[in-house]
Amino acid sequence: MKEKSKSVLVIDDDRAILRAFTRILQRAGFSTETAENGKEALDKIQGRTYDVALIDVVLGDSSGLDLLPKIEARSPRTVKIMITGADSVENRTEACRNGADAYLTKPVNPEMLLNVFQEKLK
Repeated sequence: MKEKSKSVLVIDDDRAILRAFTRILQRAGFSTETAENGKEALDKIQGRTYDVALIDVVLGDSSGLDLLPKIEARSPRTVKIMITGADSVENRTEACRNGADAYLTKPVNPEMLLNVFQEKLK
């Protein structure tokens, strides 16, 4: 029997980054959906459960850091991985405090990204 692929919601306001992460994850066997802002992400999480949410810190309509506890409240079993091009101690601290399972900085090496997914989905 074939194992069901793990589902990932990729949340980023940059369409090129959405396409790149989607391509990387699908090639690795993940089922992916995307959201370009916080509202769209929350709407999608309301309707289904994802194994992983890959969340950009800076979104067009909100902060991924503000989105993090909302995702946790709606879907506590979802692995939450923060990603940012604007790294700071404050962002890392807030991400950890609000339930992030991992925190990565852009540009992300695809192999490192997949390693984090593998580790967190054990």
